Amino acid sequence: MMSIDEQDAVRLDLDDGIAWIVFDRPDAKVNLLTEGVLSRFDDLLADIERHAAARTVAAVVVRSAKDGTFIAGADVAAIRAVKDAATGARLAAEGQAVFTRLERLPTPTIAAIDGACMGGGTELVLACDYRIATDSERTMIALPEVRLGILPGFGGTTRLPRLVGLQDALDMILTGNNVRPSKARRIGLVDEVVSAAILTRRAAEVARLFAVGEGPERRRRRGLGKRLLEDTAPGRRLLLREARKRLLNETGGRYPAPLKILDTIRRTLPLPVERALQVEARALGELIATPESKNLIHVFGLMERAKKRAPAGDAREVERIAVLGAGVMGGGIAHLAASEDVEVRLKDIDNRGLAAGLRAARERLDRSRERRHIDRREADAIMNRISPTLTYDGFGSVDLVVEAVVENMAVKKAVLREAEQAAPDDAVLCSNTSTLSITEMQLALDRPPRFCGLHFFNPVHRMPLVEVIRGRETADDTLATAFAFALKLGKIPVVVGDGAGFLVNRLLGPYLNEAGWLLEDGASIEGVDTALRDFGMPMGPFRLLDEVGLDVARHAAGVLHEAFGERMAPSPVLVALADTERLGRKGGRGFYLYEDGQEKGIDGDLYADLGGRGDAPDSDAVPKVEIQDRCLLMMVNEAARVLADGIAHDAADVDLAMITGTGFPPFRGGLLRWADSLGIDAVLGRLEILAAVHGERFRPAEPVRSIAAEDGTFYGSDR
Repeated sequence: MMSIDEQDAVRLDLDDGIAWIVFDRPDAKVNLLTEGVLSRFDDLLADIERHAAARTVAAVVVRSAKDGTFIAGADVAAIRAVKDAATGARLAAEGQAVFTRLERLPTPTIAAIDGACMGGGTELVLACDYRIATDSERTMIALPEVRLGILPGFGGTTRLPRLVGLQDALDMILTGNNVRPSKARRIGLVDEVVSAAILTRRAAEVARLFAVGEGPERRRRRGLGKRLLEDTAPGRRLLLREARKRLLNETGGRYPAPLKILDTIRRTLPLPVERALQVEARALGELIATPESKNLIHVFGLMERAKKRAPAGDAREVERIAVLGAGVMGGGIAHLAASEDVEVRLKDIDNRGLAAGLRAARERLDRSRERRHIDRREADAIMNRISPTLTYDGFGSVDLVVEAVVENMAVKKAVLREAEQAAPDDAVLCSNTSTLSITEMQLALDRPPRFCGLHFFNPVHRMPLVEVIRGRETADDTLATAFAFALKLGKIPVVVGDGAGFLVNRLLGPYLNEAGWLLEDGASIEGVDTALRDFGMPMGPFRLLDEVGLDVARHAAGVLHEAFGERMAPSPVLVALADTERLGRKGGRGFYLYEDGQEKGIDGDLYADLGGRGDAPDSDAVPKVEIQDRCLLMMVNEAARVLADGIAHDAADVDLAMITGTGFPPFRGGLLRWADSLGIDAVLGRLEILAAVHGERFRPAEPVRSIAAEDGTFYGSDR
């Protein structure tokens, strides 16, 4: 039965021969295509059919009355609730039927798109005859279903390739990425781009032109090479084969949805639309009930939850910031903030450092230009928002200061004290430290409540996570301001408590250290890294150590060892590396060799440097399952302690931070959701076996024992 809200979520307005279908979900910021809303939409289409037959409607315009959003897609809760393939296929077919009815209306249909047009919203406009989008920065079009482990099942895989061509359709559907209006016009996804101020008027003009048979000409230019690839069977086979090869290389085949998308498009492209939709509906049903889809939907829920869990307190609007340190992290933060329309004062102690930071920002912008994400004018505007300085001039008008200097407590205290004197009394001060105590830093300041941690991850422009760290004296308003600022930069903020390594590095440290112990026990670099990649990690622990920097990793390991004692004692292998000149990727040599920043394979000389070993050990010396158990259950055990210590609020925060900060495989739902899927009894038993063989560092944490004793889970009943 349709609710009153769903009945009112879409309406039909008739005006001088034009039928306006208006989506306006009551008491909500966005429009969603729930089952009830689709039913109401279908009823309105039936009304339009009757009006068309009576010649009282000559054209249809579909629009949204919401500011900055068209249709945000389907109801994710409803997708989560589907437990079997048959139900999924049925729901897909029902949605397809509604959009097919829209497509077959006897009158021309125009979609007027302003704001976010996602998922089912995009599939709706694909069924229209003509599409007009605004040039607003909030306007974007996407089919993000692959990120939920499914495919666009309301006609997306069928209609999009036929409209924009195979290559552009694959790019949209396989990535789920947003398409801006200019690109949408270029590829033929929309027919016009206009200002928001004239969208309604232009939609009415186009509707009247179509009504009298004089609709605007729609042109889509494709080069000869593209036509040969997309319009011939051999060309399409080549494109699909290459896409499959890239997918397998990137995902290892662990995500069913992208491969199913390729197979569905391969099968449906030659078919009539009606038969293609049937294949598409069955494919959606097969995906929607998979564990991978349920885990990806869980991760989506974690991200949405995080954005809404702002700390108590009044967040200050941040329009101008200062960044202390123009190195990799400081320069990255400055570039990101400037890209989000924030004015940045970037300070370093010498011109060489400033030049390097500005050069890195310009290089990132140049790459964005090459990929057509921005144009030259936008790139220049971003660079102009970064103002370099060797002094504290200009700090008097900033809203927030981010310290990103060398990871040394004395140095950080000194520069923070200087910045505090130069900044306004009500400015928020933050440290980007990855391991050092926020409380100790703030107690060195005159205004401790105005200070907190704001830990970005490297590379800043790619890694979604920001740890917002509350020190002992941090005020609620300070934390709320830092949290809101992270959201403004497009990041996923997770509030954590103050403690060595905070959340992510406290879990990542023992994981990386255990890789060293495995090497000591006869495993190979290749064997360890392969085992963890096979689990789904984006790279193995040794490759990650090189990426972090072996000097940085040693420093973090020392902090953790000092804080937590022998269970985090550095492995002999990692200690031995301190006597070498290896720095990892940035120095050209670590566990792997690098040339111009590109990995060139394992360094065969490394084993000799590690205690006089000769040849590399057999990659099978330690079984894959043992490698995975030792590294991953080590993190689970530490996560239990993190929760008990109050560093993280709950299992959801742990999982979100590990996914967005370390790349823990989303298809597994997160570290602790994965542990729950094993059963905490099983986790406890495996930890006890590892402790008996390898010692104290595997001793099960008391919270693990308690949860197992209660036959519980980390998520409790909220799963």
